[in-house]
Amino acid sequence: MQIYSQLAPLALDGKAGSAVAMGYFDGIHMGHRSVIGSAVDWARAHGAAPAVFTFRLELGSRMKGRRLISTEDKHRLVESLGVEHYLVPDFEDIKSLSAEEFVHRIVDCCHARALFCGENFTFGARAAGNPQLLKKLCEPLGVEVVVLPMARFEGKQVSSTRIRTALEGGDIPAANAMLGAPYAIRFAVQHGKGLGHTLGVPTINQIYPRGYQMPRQGIYITRTCVDGVWYPSATGLGSRPTVNDDPEQVTCETFIPGFSGDLYGADPVVEFHAYLCPSKRFDSLDELKACIQGAARRAVAYFA
Repeated sequence: MQIYSQLAPLALDGKAGSAVAMGYFDGIHMGHRSVIGSAVDWARAHGAAPAVFTFRLELGSRMKGRRLISTEDKHRLVESLGVEHYLVPDFEDIKSLSAEEFVHRIVDCCHARALFCGENFTFGARAAGNPQLLKKLCEPLGVEVVVLPMARFEGKQVSSTRIRTALEGGDIPAANAMLGAPYAIRFAVQHGKGLGHTLGVPTINQIYPRGYQMPRQGIYITRTCVDGVWYPSATGLGSRPTVNDDPEQVTCETFIPGFSGDLYGADPVVEFHAYLCPSKRFDSLDELKACIQGAARRAVAYFA
């Protein structure tokens, strides 16, 4: 997949134009997959190149809420859906374009023959454009516009905001269903205090970067991928109340039973599958160890 950091002409390599899926696509949830997949299918059927247009926001921007996945994982997911060209300019570079300017830039740069979006798609300065205006502007250009209905889960529309709410409530099954895949993180493993090693339950320590959506604090059944191998695991997300005096310091610690090795500096994938219980302060380290081991046994049984 070729990645373009600005609105520039696509190198189509002989393809007959492109089909472009448009949206911010945070999380690449089931609704996003429908829009992107439709563009990919159309492109294959018409000898065109499948493309995605999105935009980049500064980490910590409140415009679209806390981030669900990293930029790198977003790229990986989009590419896995069959996309060949990925346009991701900075929002600051496009926010002043009028709706008309935006459409002409997309069509010209992408040699677009078809544009795909969700029914809640907006574009242009001050979000002045909507799917109806998109169709009106594209008709004289001979560009097909396909508007996909919002995906639904349990009778309600799927959105990144709804997924964030599910994560905040610890409703991992709902978040995973709406995402179309398990919610997962991929952050570098950092050095902690080494307490897990001392207790005989060594954990990998990952820190959520600023601007990322965190699930509810507590203990989870997870699955961790190390060098292509998946292991059942148990993850504690919270302020480590038994051993930490700083309630603001949130850590994500994962115990992988049966695994031994040095993962410092690596970025293993940790998938969340079920919320077990809230974090709590234990009266002793032995109780803490027993809790970790109990969660690990439940994780092994879950995936068995």
